[in-house]
Amino acid sequence: MVKLGVNSVLFKTVDFETAAKAVKLCGYDGIEISGIAGMCEHLNLSRWREDKANLRAISDGLGLPFLSTEIASRDRQRLLTAFEACAEIGIPVVNIGPGGAADNEDTLKEALEVLTVLAADAASFGVTLCCKAHVGNAIYNTPTTLRMTDAITNPAFGVDMDPSHIWRSGEDPAVALPQVISRVKHIHIRDCVGREPAPGAPADQACGRGDIDLYGYFKAMVDAGYDGPVCLEVIGPDQDLQHATAIAAESRGYMNAIMKRLYK
Repeated sequence: MVKLGVNSVLFKTVDFETAAKAVKLCGYDGIEISGIAGMCEHLNLSRWREDKANLRAISDGLGLPFLSTEIASRDRQRLLTAFEACAEIGIPVVNIGPGGAADNEDTLKEALEVLTVLAADAASFGVTLCCKAHVGNAIYNTPTTLRMTDAITNPAFGVDMDPSHIWRSGEDPAVALPQVISRVKHIHIRDCVGREPAPGAPADQACGRGDIDLYGYFKAMVDAGYDGPVCLEVIGPDQDLQHATAIAAESRGYMNAIMKRLYK
């Protein structure tokens, strides 16, 4: 069965312990700790050694395992630090975006070259690097995702399949997922209203509020036997603890209801 989690970026206005307690109260199986520079650094790579024991104690004390982290950077030195930190703390998956520009062959080739090197780096630390298709980037839809999986065969590399980016790129995520599921090792999930480049207001990213066929998406997951992390990733304006918890709780309830139906 899939493991439901929340990217702590949703709780960027509070400290990690407060965020983790809220995620646990919502009933999630685990947490994705945000390490996004300039946005939310619950995983602060400049002081991860000092924070390691406390982060582990929070996770262990709540029974809320680390499912992943989002670094959202292709900078090699930053990622080498992230890989080391994750290996020491016990965070199995590092998520990044591809960079580059859509429909630009030169930046696509450059992205594939960079990701190949970074996948080897991740392997050397015993962690998994995942990259997702991202609206406007060199890898942004199913065809370019398949270019990526064909080019990078390292077992330490996988796809982070985010249905909102596939939806906003003009595809049906429930149809797209089976085409790449064999290489999917992480899923970022959220809903969105319409197909605008931005995902919309945080509340509209709660699962069930938008236009994506999330039931069909989860069915494709279950049919394929996927049992990895599925982490809610809600971005945008700051949410106070009350509103962030409401978004997380609503999304968990919606996803859990789908899974109960699919796994019965």
